[in-house]
Amino acid sequence: MEIGPPLPAGQPVPPQPPAAQPPSPWAVVAAVFAGCWAVGFTAVTQLGGWLADQLLLVSGLDRVVWLWPATVLVTVLLVGAPALPLALLPRSAAVRATGRAWLTAVLVLGALGLLRAIPPVHHEAYLAALAATAALAALVVGRLGRAPRPPAAPARPGAVTLLGVAGGLALLLPWAWLGALGGLLETALAGLAAAALGALAGALLGDAFWSRFTAGTPPRPVRLVLVGGLAAGVALLLLAAAIGQAGAQLPLLLTLPPAGFALAALHAAGAGRAAAAWLVGLGVLGPLAFTDPEEITLVLTNIRDVPFWVAAAAGAGLAVAVLLALAYGVLLARPSARPPSRRVAGVIATALLATLGVVAVGAGQPGLHGERLLVVLREQADLTGLPAGPGKAGRDARAAEVYRRLVDTAERTQSGLRRDLRRLRLTHTPYYLVNAVEVAGGPAVRAWLSGRSEVARVLVSQRVRPLPAPAGPTRGTAPAPAAPLWNIRMIGADRVWSELGVTGAGVTVGSSDSGVDGGHPALAEGFRGGDDSWYDPWDGTPAPTDQGGHGTHTVGSAVGRRGIGVAPGAQWVGCVNLDRNLGNPAYYLDCLQFMLAPFPTGGDPFSDGRPERAPEILTNSWGCPPIEGCDPRVLRPATAALDAAGIMVVAAAGNTGPYCGSIDDPPAPYPDVLTVGAVNRQRQVSDFSSRGPVPGVAKPDLVAPGEDVVSALPGGGYGDLSGTSMATPQVAGVVALMWSANPALVGDLARTRQLLRDTTTPAQPTYRSRTETCGGAANVTGAGLVDAYAAVRAARG
Repeated sequence: MEIGPPLPAGQPVPPQPPAAQPPSPWAVVAAVFAGCWAVGFTAVTQLGGWLADQLLLVSGLDRVVWLWPATVLVTVLLVGAPALPLALLPRSAAVRATGRAWLTAVLVLGALGLLRAIPPVHHEAYLAALAATAALAALVVGRLGRAPRPPAAPARPGAVTLLGVAGGLALLLPWAWLGALGGLLETALAGLAAAALGALAGALLGDAFWSRFTAGTPPRPVRLVLVGGLAAGVALLLLAAAIGQAGAQLPLLLTLPPAGFALAALHAAGAGRAAAAWLVGLGVLGPLAFTDPEEITLVLTNIRDVPFWVAAAAGAGLAVAVLLALAYGVLLARPSARPPSRRVAGVIATALLATLGVVAVGAGQPGLHGERLLVVLREQADLTGLPAGPGKAGRDARAAEVYRRLVDTAERTQSGLRRDLRRLRLTHTPYYLVNAVEVAGGPAVRAWLSGRSEVARVLVSQRVRPLPAPAGPTRGTAPAPAAPLWNIRMIGADRVWSELGVTGAGVTVGSSDSGVDGGHPALAEGFRGGDDSWYDPWDGTPAPTDQGGHGTHTVGSAVGRRGIGVAPGAQWVGCVNLDRNLGNPAYYLDCLQFMLAPFPTGGDPFSDGRPERAPEILTNSWGCPPIEGCDPRVLRPATAALDAAGIMVVAAAGNTGPYCGSIDDPPAPYPDVLTVGAVNRQRQVSDFSSRGPVPGVAKPDLVAPGEDVVSALPGGGYGDLSGTSMATPQVAGVVALMWSANPALVGDLARTRQLLRDTTTPAQPTYRSRTETCGGAANVTGAGLVDAYAAVRAARG
């Protein structure tokens, strides 16, 4: 056998660790079962909890506050139960250490998981609570888990710690490439939370854990990496399930567990807690800082939007974690392995840090992209006693007076606030349609604004973060229809053209949506033109374009040529208020202001508005839910002002049926909005169509065809879409036909609404169950199915 060098004379023999107690077969089986159960059950509950959250959101139902606390409690009980006997009973120190690590991790999951009760819109508050709770947990776990370091530790802990830093930077790299940072405070809090979570991982997987896998003479680094790495991976998965609000934890379930093997290899080379803290802390920083949990959502339906890129970053992170485990295992865990020098490890870490910076600035989405605040002031304009007059001239006079009063009120009441915002160098945008100001700032700015006497309330104005590559619009592949479509025939619009000779000429419809493909053959001729017919507050595009496809489809159903539009002789103007299917109250106001008083490109809405150029009718196939920052009242002054100006606002009821009371996202519930539900080819109300009752008002007002409606899509083609979004522009087109047939009706909103209701045909209500009636059929069908032919004849009469 091999003989080592003799000890110097008089030097005592160092104590040797006791031989490792081999685990009994039943302990091994129990550990394998408990580990597999912990991984499977935790992954299923985390994914299931997120899906439940998303289904509630997509269905338009209120967020269930107790969902995540209940999920966490069940996980703690059902995962902790098999871990507890492992932590107490086996004779094997390694099995007991494994059970204690898993039990501690699941208790940490319970503590941190409860924080998901904080609404996602308050992300800064969540991150602050996460940082504080994780730091406290790290302190407690570290105190309880102290153990002496095993003897004969390798002599290069500094170099190994730098390798831990390098591993964390490698895990962060995909997020810096594919993600985007939020605001300054949000990013700083994410960094604090990541640091606390790294310290927690270091305390959880400290010497007291690893020493149980290295006991024996000689130490067995391969056993440490394979067995200890598996045990550490399960513990890290439980920790990952606790990190981030709903959705942000899902990528960590993939990327953190393989890091357990890398940590085992680092520990075999003499790493302490610092290496684990750096590797895990930087690893969790990616999802916490570079993604917004509100954007990991099924609402972003485009196949290459935030959920796609989060999945891509998670896949890349998984590959990096596996490569780290293999590389560190080969480099550090072989019996003859020797860690690199501190200089070499430093060069590796520095190179990765430089690469991270280059990727973030070059290939990534540099800068800060935080949310903003919408400050709604107490005083809103008095719009009583407006001038009266028939037809477009009367409408224009009212619109001009409404515009003047709104601007005067905003200028007078916002002056002090805007002066203070300039003094503090806070970027802001004033609005007049609702007396409000959008301000860049976080919770501290929000608290200051909320305390001002002129401020009624402060809302979050949601902003989506940029993507690594454009999502791309939905494109049409079908050819132009050879004849008027089924929906056109169902409401009798084709008879209006052929028998009454009315096509909507002389009327302009305004669209606030994802944009419009202005070059589409069915839409190009209908664009009003001039320097005040297009506005894009998102990207500042100079001419009509559509990054999504939704807006092109809805405008086509209202005024498109070639048999797709209800009023093919009408003109259209457009504004972009949706970006990747999400908006916010400020951008909705941008477009509604533009519709009241269009202004030239680069103009000032306050001074350059032209109310005489306002479109007569607005089609709005959107709603502003709480996830976008709206409360039920925020857009109420806007629709009231448009109504006072004689502009007909037509809005989609929403696609959150068949639940009763699901018409709840502004502007659909407002009494001065013409709210439209959807029916299918059999005149049955579509299951997805939102319905009443709505407090104080009957909604929807009426219904129109909304299933498998063919219309224009970007690129010159055609395709079918379904939703109340598709039904709404058809009603706007019917109003255009009515006002084209009788110009004296222009601006007479009460009379027009009554004629529409009086001329509907029956529609068949549908319900979620046989016992649910939504308070009556009128809360499902409204007045009935719009009839263009009867409505135009009534308007002429």
